[in-house]
Amino acid sequence: MKKLVFATNNAHKLEEIRQIIGDKFEILSLTDIGCNDDIPETAPNIEGNALMKARYVKEHYGLDCFSDDTGLEIDALDGRPGVHSARYGGVAHDSERNIDRVLSELADVPAAERTARFRTAIVLLQGDDVHTFEGKVEGHILTERHGTGGFGYDSIFCPVEGDGRTFAQMSGEEKNAISHRGRATAQLVAYLLA
Repeated sequence: MKKLVFATNNAHKLEEIRQIIGDKFEILSLTDIGCNDDIPETAPNIEGNALMKARYVKEHYGLDCFSDDTGLEIDALDGRPGVHSARYGGVAHDSERNIDRVLSELADVPAAERTARFRTAIVLLQGDDVHTFEGKVEGHILTERHGTGGFGYDSIFCPVEGDGRTFAQMSGEEKNAISHRGRATAQLVAYLLA
């Protein structure tokens, strides 16, 4: 089975990507290749962050790889948290603080104006070639958490294409079928298998 390096040590993302890709490829994490570095994510957009992470692995480990970055864009907040989604609450990857800040900032915003979207950019580096794949899902932000599954902002994001449940209330398979990461990953797999 062909191996692919996914430039992440985020256990939730790794599990989700492995579930989406299934047995088509063996997905290796940064830990699997001996990389425990905190790779900088200082680009002004999610595509730039994904490219930074992939290039870091290529430059330091000499391996072809793919990387992703995801942002939650809330219209009433002028697109925030966007590229800062993982650190919006002030501490990297503290989902509860991130959600608390979003809910606080939206406290006076009516339900009809809480439109948002998740966007994922995946960058694949193969040799000298760079390929970018994007997935997007529209939805809205609830006033409180619903569900215990998923990660990140899943408990407050209700996708338009769903049945009224948040991502956190869906099974992994249900979420992956319509999610931003699922869509970007499907494009990646289609390209690799073409």
